Amino acid sequence: MSEPDWWPPLLKAAAEARPPVIGRVIADHLLAYEEADARTASVLVLLRDDEDGPSVLLQQRAATLRHHPGEVAFPGGGTEPGDADAAATALREAAEELAVDPDSVAVGRSLPKLWIPVSGFAVTPVLALWTRPHLVAPQAASEVAAAHQVPLPLLADPDSRGTVTFPSGRSGPGFQIEGVPLIWGFTAGVLSWLLDLGGWTRPWDTGRTMELERH
Repeated sequence: MSEPDWWPPLLKAAAEARPPVIGRVIADHLLAYEEADARTASVLVLLRDDEDGPSVLLQQRAATLRHHPGEVAFPGGGTEPGDADAAATALREAAEELAVDPDSVAVGRSLPKLWIPVSGFAVTPVLALWTRPHLVAPQAASEVAAAHQVPLPLLADPDSRGTVTFPSGRSGPGFQIEGVPLIWGFTAGVLSWLLDLGGWTRPWDTGRTMELERH
């Protein structure tokens, strides 16, 4: 596929990006205080060009998982010794979780690292373009329940957006899309950041609240 018009401006904006504030997610420049104890991880922010604009690949975690059961997330996970860099981690995890073919992906650039104090992970979001999209599916039902291809224009729709109060009492952005569980926390924060970087954000009601389902 040819490079979509929105891709070069997104990469330019990403090169100059400053991390957002997402609940208790802390930006790269504060990471030094906890760097010795942080575990590194990466997530793949995999975008493809559809008729109505870009869309992003997300996955729903299995309901039986101990941590974050049933939540929507990017493909990704912790760094392993054989991973060359953040992009290698993200691509490996996407292949293991959803059978994303690494050869179908063109890595763009990494966004600034984000530290998540509650889990002790320093997470690097990796922007990538899905140049040859193909069918994907969860590879282990014990880890991933479903894959979701979510249009960015739908995420940018003001009717899809709101503010979620986390169990910690802090709050952050949320997205409610038909057929997809409520998107909140780290994933929603990175998606909101992505919409800003790509110039896709539309005015929305920041006072609108979205309720978490209590397990």
